[in-house]
Amino acid sequence: MPLTNSTSLQVLVVDDSAMVRQVMQAIMSTDHRIEVKAAADPLIAWAKMQKEPPHVVITDLEMPRMDGLTFIRKIMAEMPTPVVVCSGLAARGTELALRALEEGAVEVITKPKVGVRDFLHESAVTLLDAVWSASQAQLRPRPGMAVPKLTADAVLPRKGKLHNTAAPNNLIAVGASTGGTEALRLFLSALPVDCPPVVIVQHMPEVFTRAFAERLNRECRIAVAEARDGDRLQSGQALIAPGNRHMLVNRSSEQIAVQIMDGPLVSRHRPSVDVLFRSVAIAAGAKAIGVIMTGMGDDGAEGLREMKEAGAATIAQDEASCVVFGMPKEAIARGAVKLIVPLERIAGEVLNLLRTADKAMASSAGS
Repeated sequence: MPLTNSTSLQVLVVDDSAMVRQVMQAIMSTDHRIEVKAAADPLIAWAKMQKEPPHVVITDLEMPRMDGLTFIRKIMAEMPTPVVVCSGLAARGTELALRALEEGAVEVITKPKVGVRDFLHESAVTLLDAVWSASQAQLRPRPGMAVPKLTADAVLPRKGKLHNTAAPNNLIAVGASTGGTEALRLFLSALPVDCPPVVIVQHMPEVFTRAFAERLNRECRIAVAEARDGDRLQSGQALIAPGNRHMLVNRSSEQIAVQIMDGPLVSRHRPSVDVLFRSVAIAAGAKAIGVIMTGMGDDGAEGLREMKEAGAATIAQDEASCVVFGMPKEAIARGAVKLIVPLERIAGEVLNLLRTADKAMASSAGS
C-alpha cells in the first residue's frame, strides 16, 4: 500500500510480549500520523498483512511458531516491506540482528526496557525516527532474493500452442480477488446443477478457502468444495483453489483433473489466476470459458489473454459492479476480453455461450 500525504503510516508490531506491544503502541500513538496494529507472532502477523499490507513492520527475532529471520525472508520474498528489527542487547540478539539486516531489514532498534521509568521519554524519538526512515526505504532485490513478481512461467512454462482442440468437455474457469467472495456467491448460485465443471481461484489465505467453499456448498445448487490434488472435474461441481497453493488443470486421455502444488508467488499471488488460466488454455482450449471478476492488481489478465488466443470465450465483470476494477480493467486493456457485463449477468452470459456451443456442435454433427 503506497504512502501518500493523505494516508496514515500503517505500522505492524510483531512481538510475543504483550508488554512490549503495548509500549510500542503507546510510543507511536503520540504521533497522530501513525496507525499501529500488533500481532503476537509471525503467523498472525502474516494473516494481517494479507488483509491490510502495512508500510512498515517492526518485529522481534525470537518468537514462537516462526522465528524472526524466517519471517523477514518471507516478507522480502513474497511481500517486500520495510522491516525494523526490535532486538535485545545480549550477544545472541546482536548476532541475530546483524543477520536480519543481511536478510533485508532496514533498521535495528533495541528492545524496550520494560519497567525502566524513563524509557518512553528516552526512546520515543529513536523509535519514531526509525519508523519514518524505514517508511522511505527503497527496497532493492538482493542476490538470491526472490523476484517480487513472477509470471506463470515460474510454475507452468508456455510451450508451443496453448490450446487443445481434443478436450473432451466444456470447462469454466474463474478468477477473483478483492470483493470476489460475494461475486462468486452470486455467480455460482445462478448456475444449474448440470453445468460444466467450474475451477476457481479466489485470493484468500489458507484455511479460509475451505470454510468459504463449505459455505457456498450450502447455498448453491451445484456442489462446491476446496480442491484436493488429483480431484477429477465433474459436471455440477465447482472446485476452489486452496489458499497458499497453486491450482492447475491437467488433461489425461478423457479425464480432466486438478493439480495442487507449491511454487513461488505468480503475479504476487499464490494461488494465481494466471497459473490456472494458462493451464485451462492448454487443457481445454476453445471448450473453455474464462471469467475475470473484481480484484486489485493484474493477476489473471495475461492468463485470460492466453485463453482467448486458444479460442476460449472470455468475460470480464464491468466497472460499475466491481468492488475493485483492477483485474478486469487490466484484462480489458490487454485485449483479453470478448464480453464485459455486470456481475448479475455473468452467469446468464456463460450459459448462453454454452448453449450456442452445443447448438453449433449438434449442427456440425448433423451435417
